[in-house]
Amino acid sequence: MSANSQQVRKRDMTFASRTQTRIWQEIPSEENPYLAGQCRCHGYDILELAQKRSFADVLFLLFQGELPSPEQAKMLETLLIALINPGPRHPATRAAMNAAVSKTHIQHLLPIGLAVMGGAHLGGAEVLASMRFLDANLARQPVEVAAECLVAPQPAEGDFHPVPGFGSRFGGVDPLPGQTAALLVSLSASGRALAWGQGFAEALAPHGMGWLTSGVAAAALHDLGFSPWAGGGLFQLACAPGILAHGLELADKPITAMPFLDEEHYVIAAEARK
Repeated sequence: MSANSQQVRKRDMTFASRTQTRIWQEIPSEENPYLAGQCRCHGYDILELAQKRSFADVLFLLFQGELPSPEQAKMLETLLIALINPGPRHPATRAAMNAAVSKTHIQHLLPIGLAVMGGAHLGGAEVLASMRFLDANLARQPVEVAAECLVAPQPAEGDFHPVPGFGSRFGGVDPLPGQTAALLVSLSASGRALAWGQGFAEALAPHGMGWLTSGVAAAALHDLGFSPWAGGGLFQLACAPGILAHGLELADKPITAMPFLDEEHYVIAAEARK
């Protein structure tokens, strides 16, 4: 059958007549109905929120549909501060720094870094997977789950993440995520996920592994009631200020301001040479 003789069929779909959202309401301006004269987030006037509430409060409201309790707001604020800068060792930060010395447009530095921060290695995808892992195992004993995870052979070189959000970093236990987790556990809004993660990290410690920042974020966001999908994106959002700050710091520097491997340290894996 030729292309011209084929029967043309319409898609059996009915599209929405206008954009719909339960999150945001825009009251049209009297002068121009295409402009908003007032905006409400889940029913709360945004300017009133700006005067009376913190950023953490409104962020919680935006995703959860209700304002947090004082205890929830304290924990979210603590988490946002703890995550504000992933540091120059993180691949996402280094991506922004490398882009900066390469004279990338300033407005592109953050998107470049966040693209890397969305990944499965210490990024948003790992937070999402870690939240799902916690969901699936909270009813079990963390020591039992750790024993099962440690059966898998560890790589001869490099770090090992037996499950998302937990493992080794630079060959050992990363101390700062453990300290952050201990701080969050001490707050009244902490719940089952953080407590379970503490037990799991303790079971991994004798094997040179423990909490990763992605796991701490996953457990805290789980206890605050966020979905795994939201958790992955909120992790990127929380880390964004540090990524941008490091990028801007190098924006007017020459390309030599960042390290470059010399021939002595530039090694091509044997399997890649074939």
